[in-house]
Amino acid sequence: MKIGIDARFYGPIGKGLGRYTQEVVDNIIKINNAADGEVFDFVIFLSPNNFDELIVSDQHVKKVMLDVRWYSWREQIMMPFYIWRERLDLIHFPHFNVPIFTPVKFVLTLHDLILTHFPTVRATTKNILIYRLKNIAYLLVTKIAVRRSEKIITVSEFTKKDIIHNFKIEADKIVVTYEGVANLAHGRDSLFVAKLNSKEMLEKYHIGENFLLYVGNAYPHKNLETLVKVFNRLHVARPELKLVLVGKEDYFYDRIHNYASSLNLWQKENMNSPIVFAGYVPDSQLEIMYQEAKVYVFPSLYEGFGLPPLEAMAKGCPVVSSDRSSLPEILGNAAVYFNPEDENDIFVKITNVLDDNNFRDALKIKGLEQAKKYNWWECANETLNVYKKVLVSIK
Repeated sequence: MKIGIDARFYGPIGKGLGRYTQEVVDNIIKINNAADGEVFDFVIFLSPNNFDELIVSDQHVKKVMLDVRWYSWREQIMMPFYIWRERLDLIHFPHFNVPIFTPVKFVLTLHDLILTHFPTVRATTKNILIYRLKNIAYLLVTKIAVRRSEKIITVSEFTKKDIIHNFKIEADKIVVTYEGVANLAHGRDSLFVAKLNSKEMLEKYHIGENFLLYVGNAYPHKNLETLVKVFNRLHVARPELKLVLVGKEDYFYDRIHNYASSLNLWQKENMNSPIVFAGYVPDSQLEIMYQEAKVYVFPSLYEGFGLPPLEAMAKGCPVVSSDRSSLPEILGNAAVYFNPEDENDIFVKITNVLDDNNFRDALKIKGLEQAKKYNWWECANETLNVYKKVLVSIK
């Protein structure tokens, strides 16, 4: 039977979603190729920007280039044709943007309901009217996709309950497949990690030895303004301490630039500013940042899974995290938790970890063990099992 996967987010182009799509696709291909029983034919839909990222010579895998931008009207109109043309039995959409007129049975991965919980104009670069229309379209597309899907895959029990509550879906329609932790040392852009010098790499970013780390985007629900406020207090007591923010520069990071600048914590021309905006960092260098940071701080108000703090744990970095949404479920007792809306609580929790070397070492050990519970092979294998169950039901 023939299965399609919409992998237009595959790789770095899709950020966190790209990591999920890449790991699921790569591992499913490996599992399928090594199968003793039925072997499926896969059609992997990719964009012109990542078509060459997927390198495969498997006779059971066909790559198809789709020059169709996600979240567009063209996606809704054109994609159903391309899906129909491939004569698929099933297709997997790893995100909510499912074409309404999809002509075959499909499985949907719904990572979170952030746009449902945070429908704010601060989360967009569009004007208010366009944003409102796009939000209505998001709710319509998501509702139809949830109803029409054969199965919904999600990444935490928290998000499963959130979907059931918001869309009144039967619990047995939803399958939880936890994400995995990437081995950054063996990533696509990390072939020379062994040759990198940690000290030289940190000097390149003007970081030094004492720094807090955050990795991710700067959308409003990530709560970075609060983190900057707390760091402003920390920096007064610890002038040598820096805050390193890793994430691709965009409109939302520009907002944080401006806010940090207003507090005299960042100046574009000052390479020794207390806050370092590192931009996009290749996996090989990111691994070193995780290993060298004093604390990884994750102040998010809402997460469907929370992969960055888990990756920090896997690299031996102690984690201080928000206590909201899925984070306690995923991070377990291996993190120190704070109320993300209480600046004093955040300040105290970070300070406690910074001041106690033994406590920090204990968190590192707990984090390493917690990260071992999650792997991408298991995620992909469970995803493939969902495909199999759906195909059996529609034969």
